[in-house]
Amino acid sequence: MYMIMFVMDESSYLDPILDAWSDIGVTGATIVESMGLYRRVQKRIPMRYTYGEVQMQGKGNMTLFAIVADEALVNNCLSAVEKIVGDLDLPNTGVFSAWPLSINKGVSKSGKK
Repeated sequence: MYMIMFVMDESSYLDPILDAWSDIGVTGATIVESMGLYRRVQKRIPMRYTYGEVQMQGKGNMTLFAIVADEALVNNCLSAVEKIVGDLDLPNTGVFSAWPLSINKGVSKSGKK
């Protein structure tokens, strides 16, 4: 089994990616709102004279985690993502990673409970 992590730059792609993953056999995913270091640093603009706490609204990311059965499904997920967001080697698209899991419990192999 493999863990997939995909950090998407544009949250409007969330539903299309989840639909595409579901269509190719991904049975579940965890969705986390996230923010990278670059955006965090850009968000913290030093201001000399501010009264009270200034809330600066910044655009965050969505991070998806999914456990899949094999490397073939990892590659299918990557292909599905790039069909939707474009080449991940381009800026402002996202980051996709996957790694093998040596221990895993609580994940149904069939996707059914």
